[in-house]
Amino acid sequence: MNGPLVEAGSAPAWLRPLIEISGELDSDTFTRFAPPEDQFTRSAAVLILFGEGARGPDVLLLRRAETLGSHAGQVAFPGGSVDEDDGGVIETALREAEEETGVDPSGVRPVAVLPELFVPVSRFAVTPVLAHWQTPSPVRAVDPAETATVARVAIGDLADPGNRFQVRRPGTGYLGPAFAVDGLFVWGFTAGVLSVLLSLGGWERDWDRGDVRDLDAALHEHGWERR
Repeated sequence: MNGPLVEAGSAPAWLRPLIEISGELDSDTFTRFAPPEDQFTRSAAVLILFGEGARGPDVLLLRRAETLGSHAGQVAFPGGSVDEDDGGVIETALREAEEETGVDPSGVRPVAVLPELFVPVSRFAVTPVLAHWQTPSPVRAVDPAETATVARVAIGDLADPGNRFQVRRPGTGYLGPAFAVDGLFVWGFTAGVLSVLLSLGGWERDWDRGDVRDLDAALHEHGWERR
């Protein structure tokens, strides 16, 4: 079940709205895709880690290595498949974040669990875990074969209207939000979740939803191709 893991009042004021509303959300808040009942899906978890740096609240993102077989080069939250030895999605999210970015889990406080979200392209049922980075630790691309870049991206930069637009994949019906910030091009599942969280957290600013760009052209402009 999704919902708060802590009292909202024990978290920073800027994070409280997300904690408070987390129990009221369902998957339809984030995606129109539902897991097919007659086909196999794999369980996964991602860590949406909010910290506070010199430029205000930020979120930890990574860019996957170009050599990976799936989602190569895409910007994502730290995360991965649930292992049999994991004690649940929270443990999965923390373990994967440590393995991919080197973040010290002892400084991370999980604060809420969001609804499980289905990602059709990879057939994963992904549970996002919201967390507060109480004691930030150094982060890096632990294994360059898996992770190309790790970055703390300011919420204010994500909310900046100049960094937001939509992308369309002709012939597929796909239309979704995207961000170009700090040298990262964010689209797909990650951009969709971030877009909703900006709204729910009260950070969203008016932006031009009529700015719709061709996905492949946008990928090429930002230095990589869709795989």
